[in-house]
Amino acid sequence: MTTKTQHGNFFEDFYVGQELVHATPRTITLGDVALYTALFGSRFAVVSSSPFAARVGLAEAPIDSMLVFHMVFGKSVPDISLNAIANLGYADGRFGVPVFSGDTVSTVSTVLGVKANKDGTTGVVYVRSRGENQRAEMVVEYTRWVMVRKRVASSAAPDTVVPSLPEAVLAESLTAPFHIANAAYDTRLSGNANAWEDYAVGECIDHVDGMTIEEAEHMMAARLYQNSARVHFNQHVEREGRFGRRIVYGGHIISLARALSFNGLGNAFALLGINAGRHVNPVFAGDTIYAWSEVVDKQPLVGRSDVAVLRLRTVALKDLPAAGFPLRDDAGAYLPNVVLEFDYWVVLPTRLACR
Repeated sequence: MTTKTQHGNFFEDFYVGQELVHATPRTITLGDVALYTALFGSRFAVVSSSPFAARVGLAEAPIDSMLVFHMVFGKSVPDISLNAIANLGYADGRFGVPVFSGDTVSTVSTVLGVKANKDGTTGVVYVRSRGENQRAEMVVEYTRWVMVRKRVASSAAPDTVVPSLPEAVLAESLTAPFHIANAAYDTRLSGNANAWEDYAVGECIDHVDGMTIEEAEHMMAARLYQNSARVHFNQHVEREGRFGRRIVYGGHIISLARALSFNGLGNAFALLGINAGRHVNPVFAGDTIYAWSEVVDKQPLVGRSDVAVLRLRTVALKDLPAAGFPLRDDAGAYLPNVVLEFDYWVVLPTRLACR
């Protein structure tokens, strides 16, 4: 029997310097926005209301930062992580020009590193992905690393190359495509009275609410992004796999944690950078996600008085409320309920911009 189907790349297929032009550019529409809102319940005013978006200098409500990220990420899955066991982490991410309904995003990735695992059946692949709009403008770029199955366990391991990645994106390298006139940002409509100045480094915020994941929801979200990794969909195969069931796409947890963070960070209306991210335990349908955030740093933006940035570390937990802000045990290991540690920059209005 001949076949024209594709089975995705295995660990042996990757090499440093390889460029992967990913198929299926995606035009993002208001239908995508409505489904994303239904799945995660995001309430940030700037991405919910075009009149409110005008208060930050935009012609209309932009697409949510994380929806843009997922759409760009989803393009890369058939070539990078179709045969993945798990997406492990992120670093050195930057968001570029805003994306609006009707814009089309596409993705190109470059392999930065490869490292065989000691088990002999898997390896870790490091890639840099860049998402662009139809005008070739960068909308988001980031590095991620993923554990991928080998096609043949006995195949020779490649030379190990692990890229050097920055600990964090420098605040001075961030750009904020928003401009708020004095007292133009209405905190009554945004749902939170706190401006950038009201947050302190070291402060921890319990986002209080929890959200239970249903099987249909996480699969629908992955399909929305055209993320075709079988670990999220194929119970027939995954029944015999590592976990015995489908796992939830790690980005689903980021979006849930981001939506939950509205309670306490309601004016952190867009992401500007991703410093680091790690999925530390798997999540399955039926788990309930809680989240808390720590303010790691706060910086003004050069030449700007209307907006400034916070560096946040958001921790997501399954079936464990955030009271006490747990993360690791006495030995330094992640607690089994911790599922995500995500370090990122967000932009907020200053008091000068708020009323």
